This record gives sequence, C-alpha cells and structure tokens, in this order.
Amino acid sequence: MIRQHSCMFVALFAVIAQTAIAQQPPRPNESSRAVTLSLTEYNRLIDLAGRPPQGVPAPPVASVLSGADLRVRVERDTARGVFALTGEVLREGLSRVDLMAGATLTEASSAGRPLPLVADGNAHAALVPGPGPFTLSLEWGAPLTFAPGRASFTLPVPKSGTARATIDLPGDQADIHLSAGLVTSRSVVADRTIIEATLDPGSATAVWWSMRDSAPAAAAKDVRTLADVMTLVTLADSDVRMAALIDVTVVQGDARNIEVHLPPGYEVTGMSGSTLESSDAREDAIVLRIGDTAARRHQFLVTLERQHDAGSFKLDTGVVTVPEAQRERGEIAVEGVGTLELGATERDGMHRLDVRELNPALQSLSRLPILAAFRYQRSAAAQTGLTLDVKRFADSGVLAAVAERAVATTLVTREGRTLTEIALTLQNRAQPFLKVTLPPGASIVSVDVAGEPAKPVIGSDGTRVPLLRPGFRPAGPYAVTFVYLHAGTPFAKKGEMQMTLPKMDMPVGIVEWEVFVPDSYSVRAIDGNVVERRAMPGITAIGGGLVGGVAGGSVHITAVTNALPGQIRGRVTDAGGGVLPGATILLQTGGTLLNATTGSDGTFVLSGVPPGLITIGAQLEGFISASRSFVFDQQPRQEDFVLPVGSIAESVTVVAATPAVNQPARAKKQAVAPSQNVINLQRRTAGVLPVRVEVPRAGTSHEFVKPLVVDQETAVTFRYTRR
Repeated sequence: MIRQHSCMFVALFAVIAQTAIAQQPPRPNESSRAVTLSLTEYNRLIDLAGRPPQGVPAPPVASVLSGADLRVRVERDTARGVFALTGEVLREGLSRVDLMAGATLTEASSAGRPLPLVADGNAHAALVPGPGPFTLSLEWGAPLTFAPGRASFTLPVPKSGTARATIDLPGDQADIHLSAGLVTSRSVVADRTIIEATLDPGSATAVWWSMRDSAPAAAAKDVRTLADVMTLVTLADSDVRMAALIDVTVVQGDARNIEVHLPPGYEVTGMSGSTLESSDAREDAIVLRIGDTAARRHQFLVTLERQHDAGSFKLDTGVVTVPEAQRERGEIAVEGVGTLELGATERDGMHRLDVRELNPALQSLSRLPILAAFRYQRSAAAQTGLTLDVKRFADSGVLAAVAERAVATTLVTREGRTLTEIALTLQNRAQPFLKVTLPPGASIVSVDVAGEPAKPVIGSDGTRVPLLRPGFRPAGPYAVTFVYLHAGTPFAKKGEMQMTLPKMDMPVGIVEWEVFVPDSYSVRAIDGNVVERRAMPGITAIGGGLVGGVAGGSVHITAVTNALPGQIRGRVTDAGGGVLPGATILLQTGGTLLNATTGSDGTFVLSGVPPGLITIGAQLEGFISASRSFVFDQQPRQEDFVLPVGSIAESVTVVAATPAVNQPARAKKQAVAPSQNVINLQRRTAGVLPVRVEVPRAGTSHEFVKPLVVDQETAVTFRYTRR
C-alpha cells in the first residue's frame, strides 16, 4: 500500500514539472522554432524581399540661401556694408549659389578663406562645396546720389529666404524712406541715426533721406527768368472765370520759388504743373515752389473766378502776371456763354489781333467762340488789363435737328408686301436719336448712319435710330438711311390700296417718294396728302446719281436740293439736247477713283471730292466719251457733258438694250421708268439686306413729293386693276 502511494506521488510530480517547463518562454539558443503565417502575408513578404533597394532621393535644388543680414554704414559720400549670408548645399560637389545683382563687391570670404565668385553680367554667384551648411561674408560699397534736399543710394538685396538690414546714417534723420521694405526700429546714438528694416529679398531697395548740410552749397547766382502768360477770360451767366497758362523759362540760376501776382477781386480755384511741389497763398499773390530746380522750363495752369451781376454788366479786370520775370509777354482771349455783345477797351501796351493768330495752347483752352483777342508785353509803367462792356441777350429756341430732304423708295411685290428705303440728309445739333413711328406690322431690317451700319432701339412708343453725337465729324449734313419691311394686304383682281410712310420726330424740308409697282397691275393714285412730281417740275428728279467710293465699290446717296462743299454736279446730254440716263461718270484724283451713274433725267452728283487736280469724264456705249481736268477747291461745281453720237464706222456692242434717250416721242415711257434708286434697292435686297423678298424686276414707277413734313405721316391711296 505504501509502495502504491509512492508511485502515484512520483507520477504527479512528473506531470507538474512538465507543465511548468511548457509555460516557460522559449530560450534564445533553441535550435527549433516555428511561426505560422497566412498565405497572403507570406506572399507579401516574398514580394518585398524581391524588390531592389531604393537609393536616397536627390534634392530638388543644389543649394538654398536661407538668410541675409546686411549692415550698412554711410560716411560722407559713400555707403559701405558687410553682408552675412547663411545657407546649405544639398548636393555632392561644387554648387552654384546665386547671390545678388547690380552690386559692387570689394571682398568675399567663407570661413576665413577667399570665396570663388562667378560674374554673369551684373549678377554674382559663388561656388560652394557640399553637402553641408555654409556662411558667406561679402563686403559691398556704393556711392551716394545727391539731389536738392535729398541723398540716396541703392541697396542690393540677396535672393534669400529672409533679409534684414541695419543702416547707420550720419546726423539725426527723421525722414528716412525705403522703396521696398519695412522700417522696424529707429534710434539716434552719438549724432547718428540707426534703423533696422526687413527687406524684400531679391529686389534692389532705394534708400533716401533728407539732406540739409551734407552736400557743399554752391555759390548763389541771380535768378533770371522769362515768362509767357496765356490768359482765357470766360464770361458766364453769373461769374467770370479766368484760366492762365504760365510758361516760365529759367535763363540763369536755379529758381526755387516763382511769385505770381493775381488780379484784384478773383479767387483761386485751382493750380497745377508738372514741376509744382507746393504753393503758398498770400493776399494778392501766390508763391509756387518748384520740385525740380534743375529743369530750365516750367509750366503752370492757374484758374480763378469772380462773381458779377446777371445780365449786362461792365467789368474792369486785370490778368495774372509774373513780376520777377525780366521779360513778360502774353495773349488774352475773351469768350462768352450765350448770346452777347462785347465791347473791350485795351490799356497801354496792348493791341488787338485776329483770333486765328492766337497761340495754339490758348486756343485749346477755349470751349466757346472767341469774341476778342489781344497781345501785350508788360512794362513796369503800364498796368495790364481790360475794360469789358458786356450786353447779354435772351437765347432763342432752335431746332435740335432738321432733315433737309427725305427720299423714299418703295418696292411693291405681287403679294402686296412692301420694302421701303428712306434716305435722310439731316443736320443734327443736339438730338441723340431719330424717333420713327412705323406703319402697323412693319419692322426695320437695316440702318446706316453716315455710311456706317447702326442698330436701332425698339421701344413701346416707336423705333429710335441713333444719330451722331453733336460736335463730331461730319460737321455738316450727313446721310441716315433705314429700310423697313411691311407685310401689307395681298392684291385682288382690283381694288384700292393705301400706303403710308413712317412719322419722324424732326422737320423734313421735302419728302420725295417713288413707288415701284409690278407690271402685272395697272395703278392710279386717287387720294392722299402728296403731290405727283409732274405737277412740280421745279424739283430735282429722284435718283440724282450714285456717289462713288474708292475704286472697288460705290455708295448710294440721294441728291440734295442745295449743293454742299465737296460736291460736283452735272448733266449728260446728247448733241440734240436729250438727256442720257445710265451714263458712267468717272472722277480720278491722285490715288482715289470715284464713279457715278446718271439718273433718269441725265443728272449726277459726286460728293466728298478731295481738293486738288482732278480729271472727270463721261462715257456711254454708242456715244463718244468726253473728259476734262481742272483744280477743285471744295466749292460746289457744275460740270455738264455733251456726248456726240458715235460714227457709223464705230463698233457699238449692245448687251441688253441701249439706254433710253429722252426725246419728245418717248416722254411718256420715260415718265414711268424706274429711277436709279429702285435699281439700287433691288440689288441690295438680293445681296445685302437680311430679308427674303421676291421683289419685282419689271414694272412702273410713280413719283410723289410733299414739302415741309412736320411730325406727320405721308400717305397715298392707289386704285389698281390686274392686267
């Protein structure tokens, strides 16, 4: 029994010992150990083990310049300084470190050893071994630049991350400026001013300060000047304004101040000048301080004004003078606002002159017509001025705009649609728009103002056509043309048709209207407020001609009743006195070629003819051409041509039909033939106007006139029958 218990105790001890050994961590020197990994982790380790080793990435730049500490000291007329630069070379071997540009370096070192520098134009660079940090020391110098009351120098700043400067200046300088940078502190020690500043890296900084006794004073010279004073006196409704353009020329010395005397009773409203630094007002004068005393010529503009009684008045006025000038001369121009009569009495030393002889600078100051002009040379004995007697008259109302003539051309289609072109020759004084009230259902398709396309404005109360601003070219009359399309009513076998022209908000001297009707309808005017042209034979026929442009094209303009400057008119007839429509008129002057075509009455008009020697001729197939040369002076001129019939031996080519010659037997046919306006509108409809209209190519014309149309419609009623 005792033996069995002993065996059991031994077996239990063995089990406990094995359990304790199993719980101990594995020993390092054990030869056999196992690690369990997943297949994914095992494949990733195999992939990482197969990759080649990666080298150290190369730095993006070879070197960097991290900071710059500049210490500058100014002595007499030189600025010297030491630049301490810190940075780091990031690559192996020698690297180029850009330092600064536009600097004068006297010495360069690194760690007590000379520093190799490379000059590239006006820029400097250093060769520094690497990799590793570095510290560079550069000695720099520059001369001072002196100007009246100021000294300055230019400080080069390296291209570093930060840049700080300590500048030591002589004297107590309170007015120190930097062109780029910020002054952080200022102190005065032992009669020297020390400032600390943060600068803009890489950009040269200009440093300047006030100088009172640093530069040696030159011996003072007597200042001698010459003055020219151009005075413009403007007589307004309730005040008198004076503008004096003062031109001072320094012939000796340096003029720092210029004293200008003012006429009594005036108040200064402004003064300006390119060299004017400041001004000091006194009781009857102002002192102009000049900023650039080295300049030999100075110009100033002084404006003054004074009150006066409204209406007519008398005024005794002086002018602006420069009393210290050795010689002063000037001119006076007087202009006025509104309608007035001016009486001017000049004083001793003055004389009248033609306004066209005034100085161009004085003429440019004027904005109104000049009423009187004077020239003078001031002397010490005489007082310069004028005595003005002004009589003012009440203004009368004038028309803002007026149309001398309106030529309307209407094409009537077989469907009853109408295409109308209205060409106005107008003069505009102050009207910005032409208000056009179109017939119901009509719409504008194109607008031309003085030969340039324009865009109309559609409003609830009508259509507005923009006009040229007053005061701009052309100064005289110009053409305004617009084309509109009206749906109308389709034709029946017979009936009546009423046609109206739009109402315009300006007076029209005379309206000429030509209606071209298809040949498939017989039309007769029965009512309306117009008169048929044949009842007023004294009016020039519609379609007076084509005004030519430069070779390669022509512009259509209607004839006007009164000839204008630059116009040449004429008539082409045969030897028997019959008019020749369709004749070609060619005018050549220099490199300009103008052309025109005679209308149904044989007349033509050429506008915009330049002055000089010109050659003008007329030609028509079947007739002998004629030409002549003369000098044109822009005055309206009449040039008529008589073309003899060509001889039998001559060969004449007829394309379609020879132009009709006005003879008594053909008078009836000529009366219904379309004018050149109809032909031009047909061509424009086919190639220019953005509309699709089946315009008639054959038909008859009916011409009407209506004198003096003022804000009313022009209307005519037709009775038609289909042929």
